Amino acid sequence: MDLKLEKVTLKNKKVKQMYINSFPKEERMPFFFMVLMSKMDYTDFWAFYDKDILCGFVYMAIVDNILFIMFFAVDENFRSKGYGSNILAKLESLYPNHKIIVTIETCDEDAPNVEQRVRRKKFYLHNGYLDTGYLIELSNTKQEILIKNGEFDQHEFSDFFKRYGNGSMNPKIWEKIPNE
Repeated sequence: MDLKLEKVTLKNKKVKQMYINSFPKEERMPFFFMVLMSKMDYTDFWAFYDKDILCGFVYMAIVDNILFIMFFAVDENFRSKGYGSNILAKLESLYPNHKIIVTIETCDEDAPNVEQRVRRKKFYLHNGYLDTGYLIELSNTKQEILIKNGEFDQHEFSDFFKRYGNGSMNPKIWEKIPNE
């Protein structure tokens, strides 16, 4: 599978709909803002295509040697067919010397979508990501931090946010307590 990627623009209504369908409203950023941010340093917004068929997208930030995947989705019609793994592999080939960090909702047993959360974590672990043992609060949601291509450093990730947000971002990052 040879995926091609294209910059997402405001005209890409299919990516916008996939984004809306894939993330809860309280966790989403305005789509126009994401497109605007991707025109600036540090941020990319890519749509991935198999031939001419949109199969997924990634919205990410890159500062120094850290690539942080903020939003990643595969079209629901293409899930469990290898597209997600291929998109991650494509990112790894484009950024071979970067630590790749992703955050996911915690796998709380009492969460209404716990099965989906567990599947998501297994997907990343299957693709070589490691549980860092750290949590972060983003969009008022406690999330687990996973990493590939390096060791996780809490201070380095905190500095990433300060630099990415030009000093305006300082999310809480803490070590997970067992059973947290």
